[in-house]
Amino acid sequence: MEQQTEETFFGIDVSKTALDLAQWGQKAVRRFENNAAGIAALVERLLSATAITAIVVEASGGFEQTMVTELAAVSLPVVVVNPTRVRNFARAKGQLAKTDAIDARLIAAFAEAIRPEVRPLGTEEQQLIKALVTRRRQLIDMQTAEKNRRATTNPELLPRLQKHLDWLETELAEIEDDLNNWIDQNAQWREKRTSLESVPGVGPVTSFTLLAELPELGTLSRQKIAALVGLAPFNRDSGRFRGHRHIFGGRSDVRSILYMAALSGIRYNPILKAFYDRLIAKGKLPKVALTACMRKLLTILNAIIRDETTWQIA
Repeated sequence: MEQQTEETFFGIDVSKTALDLAQWGQKAVRRFENNAAGIAALVERLLSATAITAIVVEASGGFEQTMVTELAAVSLPVVVVNPTRVRNFARAKGQLAKTDAIDARLIAAFAEAIRPEVRPLGTEEQQLIKALVTRRRQLIDMQTAEKNRRATTNPELLPRLQKHLDWLETELAEIEDDLNNWIDQNAQWREKRTSLESVPGVGPVTSFTLLAELPELGTLSRQKIAALVGLAPFNRDSGRFRGHRHIFGGRSDVRSILYMAALSGIRYNPILKAFYDRLIAKGKLPKVALTACMRKLLTILNAIIRDETTWQIA
């Protein structure tokens, strides 16, 4: 007879002040405070468990970040998942009630049933790069909002608004300097950035966003990396009906930056330009053709990082 391997799955429901830990197959839920002492106690509890297959945590607006970092630091198999996936799982099970304890048990059940893939979370330096990229994006959002207010702001207040815009511009420049400095200090990141920016259409913003937000680049197949980003088309067919293919989910921040890179690419990258023109000639809508170019660009970048090479065209 085959010997069955013991498996253990945990779910953690995260809030600003508390961490609720549940083990799949057990009703008990243990609460820890979401602070240094509470996280240390949680780590100690999990290290005492045997045969942990996965510890699943919902992304919770950053409240989970310190805990996840500490779990990863001691090589525990932690996975951060999109809350939408867990909510859809709950609806499929007919689970309508919602409390912290119920959510923790539900996440543990999700872990056992779905078994999301455990991937490396990156080093402290990589998480800092990601935090800088996130802060840069927040500053750009604020800058856009302030610029849009100029048309409707009382003229007496325009100098104050401009003062804020000037501060945002300075802060953005400092953030980008910090990003460039951190990447230049790391030989591996520096080489990856050189490879990425060798592709026409890919500039500094695209490269450091990909380094921060897509550490899996170069480690997955083209199908998996496209699905991870949310650029894999999904069928909508039933019987004789053939629906339009749609992209869904994935990492919206990476898609946004690839959209801008593809826009540049269909002008300056000969491969993307020829690919886009060919799709348009076949009657594809510009938006559909551009999405296909985003996917093709991602495939090119994935292969370049995988092969540790730079852009080459025959």
